[in-house]
Amino acid sequence: MQARANNGRWLVRVEDIDPPREEPGATAAILGALERYGFEWDGPAIYQAGSAAAHEAALGRLLEDNQAYPCGCSRRDLAQAPHGPLGTIYPGTCRSGCTADETAIRVRTTDSEIAFTDGLQGLQEQRLEIETGDFIIWRRDGLVAYHLAVVVDDFEQGVTEIVRGIDLLDSTPRQLWLQDLLGYTRSAYLHIPVATHPDGQKLSKLTGAPAVSEDDPRGTLIQALEALRQRPPSELRDSTIADIWTWASSHWQVEALVGMTQIAVDCNAIAIGKNGLL
Repeated sequence: MQARANNGRWLVRVEDIDPPREEPGATAAILGALERYGFEWDGPAIYQAGSAAAHEAALGRLLEDNQAYPCGCSRRDLAQAPHGPLGTIYPGTCRSGCTADETAIRVRTTDSEIAFTDGLQGLQEQRLEIETGDFIIWRRDGLVAYHLAVVVDDFEQGVTEIVRGIDLLDSTPRQLWLQDLLGYTRSAYLHIPVATHPDGQKLSKLTGAPAVSEDDPRGTLIQALEALRQRPPSELRDSTIADIWTWASSHWQVEALVGMTQIAVDCNAIAIGKNGLL
């Protein structure tokens, strides 16, 4: 809705960069559900695995500029490393060289403050070197890591605003850091509240949340709009899916979500995807 309400383009990208974890048929099921719910994206769906050449080129640039380096540290090696709110803080063990046969690639960080103003959550600040340390951008198994992949793909697709769940807010400074190192223009970010169980746990397979039902798309869309504080009128319940989207696009008020971090959901009544329906 944020894109449509601002005359922007809304893109679908299938993040299929981790083949060992892919479930057969999952991509087709996701795209089918989006179509059943009336989502209309601009251009064809893009498959992230098709951007391998761009990912490798970005990695090559970072290595050539000495902004990244091989790391042979295993989880066991880092068991005694310091931990913080964001997880293990890499202590820089391989910064000066690594002789291991199998390595990941880490990007160098500094103690400089990474700051940005989120469209909903306000000013955010992070010092990567002391809060996460140098982080992995290329995995030991030869696959591109999430942070580098999304940064490169956002740039290649010309993405200017990223709307996603607040559970990814802490990842944004790492992606801004990569954007800076690669000379990309920084994207704007807007992190929306995630759907949770009444006890505060995020809806996911791990917490027993069911998939989004395809039995009543109109009713579920109305419930999603209500959960997002958009106040759809009662007569909209008898409208077509297309009419619901038209109303939502013209009445979208992102300001209604300011300061919210979660939306408690009764899974027996509605199931919302992990980063929200809208």
